[in-house]
Amino acid sequence: YLAGYLGLSGSWVLLGLALWLCWGHNRRWKRDRLAAAFALLEDEREAVCQGLAARHLPAWVHFPDVERVEWLNKVLVQAWPYFGTIMEKTFKEVLEPKIRAKNVHLKTCTFTKIHFGEKCPRINGIKAYTKEINRRQVVLDLQICYIGDCEIHMDISKFNLGVKGIQLYGTLRVILEPLLTDAPFIGAVTLFFLQKPHLEINWAGMSNLLDVPGINVMSDSLIQDFIAARLVLPNRITVPLRKNMNIAHLRFPIPHGVVRVHLLEAENLVQKDSFLGAIRGKSDPYALLRVGTVQYRSKTVSRDLNPIWNETFEFVVHEVPGQDLEVDLYDEDPDKDDFMGSLLISLVDVMNDRTVDEWFPLSKTTSGHLHLKLEWLSLVNDQEMLHEDKKGLASAILIVYLDSAFNLPKNHFEYSNGDCGAKKIKNNKYLKKMEREPSSFVLLTVGNRTQKSKTCNFSKDPTWGQAFTFFVHSAHSQSLHVEIKDKDRDSALGTSVVCLSRLLKDPNMTLDERFQLDHSSSDSFIKMKLVLRAFNVEEPDPQRVKIGVNASKQGPVHVVEKCGNQQKFASTLKPEVSKVPPVSKDSAALESLPEKDSREDLDTNGSSAAPSETVASLNETEQQQNAEHHPAAAAALHTRAAVVPSLPVVQELRIAPSVTSLGSLPSSCFELSSSNLDLHNGMEMPLGEIQLTVRYASVRQSLVVLVNSCRNLVSSSNRGVDPYVRIYLLPDRRWSSRKKTSVKKKTLNPQYDEKFEFFESLEDVKKRTLDVAVKNSKPFISQERKELGKVQIDLSQEDLIKGFAQW
Repeated sequence: YLAGYLGLSGSWVLLGLALWLCWGHNRRWKRDRLAAAFALLEDEREAVCQGLAARHLPAWVHFPDVERVEWLNKVLVQAWPYFGTIMEKTFKEVLEPKIRAKNVHLKTCTFTKIHFGEKCPRINGIKAYTKEINRRQVVLDLQICYIGDCEIHMDISKFNLGVKGIQLYGTLRVILEPLLTDAPFIGAVTLFFLQKPHLEINWAGMSNLLDVPGINVMSDSLIQDFIAARLVLPNRITVPLRKNMNIAHLRFPIPHGVVRVHLLEAENLVQKDSFLGAIRGKSDPYALLRVGTVQYRSKTVSRDLNPIWNETFEFVVHEVPGQDLEVDLYDEDPDKDDFMGSLLISLVDVMNDRTVDEWFPLSKTTSGHLHLKLEWLSLVNDQEMLHEDKKGLASAILIVYLDSAFNLPKNHFEYSNGDCGAKKIKNNKYLKKMEREPSSFVLLTVGNRTQKSKTCNFSKDPTWGQAFTFFVHSAHSQSLHVEIKDKDRDSALGTSVVCLSRLLKDPNMTLDERFQLDHSSSDSFIKMKLVLRAFNVEEPDPQRVKIGVNASKQGPVHVVEKCGNQQKFASTLKPEVSKVPPVSKDSAALESLPEKDSREDLDTNGSSAAPSETVASLNETEQQQNAEHHPAAAAALHTRAAVVPSLPVVQELRIAPSVTSLGSLPSSCFELSSSNLDLHNGMEMPLGEIQLTVRYASVRQSLVVLVNSCRNLVSSSNRGVDPYVRIYLLPDRRWSSRKKTSVKKKTLNPQYDEKFEFFESLEDVKKRTLDVAVKNSKPFISQERKELGKVQIDLSQEDLIKGFAQW
């Protein structure tokens, strides 16, 4: 009626109705999630039993090093009411006056209701680190889960705003250091989140407007950014437990190092663009690289499923272990970018290996590999390492600890180059504004990068207490530019320029002093600590078994692995020939032809390295020993051997390209030797053999199973068989967890070379059994036997980090 009365179009009514429906949907969605979370807290046993099938279990179930601490949760339940009373008092006596002092419009702010509810935070698991840390510290990772029924309301100028329910999930790191020999035995406690925590807020009152579609995403991101600016790395909260404790080096420790990521290229990416929903086209891929809160975006390569970027990014690593490199690939579109795959790399392994150059398989997608080169740059106090890089890359890092300032002028008219320059201001209202204490922030600039500090309100002696890092290309010529500005008047209160060459005069490359401010009062200073550290790529330890695929072998051989129309060069692994049984003349003759073809392929592709030695065929002596235990099988084995000659275990190292294409940092440099697995099928008649390569990729936390080929299968019908391989990781027999190869038509010796991954922890994988079956893709309503053969591998008996490959 109102739209018709005002002469508006009916589309305005539809728009308002759509907004109202979306708002109601968001409200119901939040309430349902909160109710489900409450149900989980009230009956965890039932929720865990239901989650067994869905694998939605706490971390302590999957990872034994994550401990369940129910005793601590019981303590929290008992102490929560007292904590709520303390927080109510803090809100009324501390937070409310600070909010009123922020702005004139907030002077009427009053908390009308503060109730922290009955639900207290839970700690789902704690992981304590005992390796790769200082002996004078204790490092704990707490998996925090807070599903609160808190209710907080406040009135601002007769408007009621409030919160009615909060959900928070995240990993909180707690560092207890330094450990002392006298009470309280711990000098300080440092708290921070390793990643941005997941946060959901159920608003109340006028705050419900924040649930309107379009506004809710922006409001949630602003709140998460506010938390990240204070509680997510590199930001920390340090609470001293001992008097006169200097916590500056605890709040702002020197980073562990820098990881330099060379984003080179990708191949076989999935097609996301389509025309009229049917005709598939090429994609426009780009990459997002992220370590902690720092994120970079690569350039977009138009219409290419095999893009080449050749870009370099550098990340400061503050905590190891704890921080990982995340890479996400997207297809750029005008409306919404399509996801094309992701990658997660543990920086602990990069730090240990120093340099890693690999093809990494993308997860959460059907196909695609990403070529990255990762370099770990340690920070050293050596001026000889400060040479300028020829490629324009950074050679050092500058760490700026911004402490405080003293005697700042009230405004930029008060002082001009140290001389009083008072001016007449006609507007009395503006004059009163200028008489207030300044609300100042600092702009720090090195080269073309500028960083901004937080704002300290209404103080001539502000204290910021923040740390900043800058990449330095030439320490001899670059400078740090400091500018203090007033937020309200957007005017400069003082500047300072510090040449980085001054740090080179100090043997520790450190400068900790009060710097005189220019264009300010004569007694205005800013206190900073500057630390310069050079980059150094250390040589890997030759005694250490390197995790990277290409690390442990000298003079790698380049072979070609064909994936569709693409060719990828990978580094092969040289097998250990001394452990291989002797080769018969017949099998050696069979091997000669593939080996010759392999050499021709290598020469064609311009490889100057000699071909690797091939692994011998299955040992005839071992076959005879097996036949002694199964007399009925001996005749069948002798008959089949006369018809079908024995094939080599690995033909011209056919397995090598596939092994190297597994593409993750963890151990793939294993010997292709015989394993002690019992692969008999328990039947008198042999049903053929299957060649598998199995190893665990610790960086990706996945079990990698490579199905190479089958041989000497038994036909189930006169028309021949169409075999394929089915894999389960027992006891999980869900249809969604099944892995299946392609079907090979009319063959008893199929060649697959297909790779599958099971994303489980190493401890969990060692408790599982690999169930592999070769099946016949029979026609519909056929009486043919479907299963051609089956084998089960007990993974608890094998070294999965080293891996194994066998028939």
